[in-house]
Amino acid sequence: EVQLVESGGGLVQAGGSLRLSCAVSGFTFDGYVVGWFRQAPGKEREGVSCINQRDSSTFYKDSVKGRFTISSDNGKNMVYLQMNSLKPEDTAVYYCAATKRSVYSTPCFGPLYAYWGQGTQVTVSR
Repeated sequence: EVQLVESGGGLVQAGGSLRLSCAVSGFTFDGYVVGWFRQAPGKEREGVSCINQRDSSTFYKDSVKGRFTISSDNGKNMVYLQMNSLKPEDTAVYYCAATKRSVYSTPCFGPLYAYWGQGTQVTVSR
């Protein structure tokens, strides 16, 4: 059974940092992509950052480039999102997700992801 469990969200002041963690289990395939998505109140879910386990290629949403870093630790079956210089507009529920099949790219498009975590709230105060 594939499971993804996020943790690390919380309340932080603008300019602060948080590290989100995603514990993954149940994967039996190679080349899957793990992504971080977020959804703010009244807004659509958007891809934040994704990493392909096949070649460690990454994707970042333009607005988080230089501030967020995605990484994975295969030995621990963990994927992380280090978020620095947080802004109020980063406030959202953050989800980790994984594709069901191997992918030869690094898409950060929600409908392509079959497995989703429960989400963790990130709130950035002004």
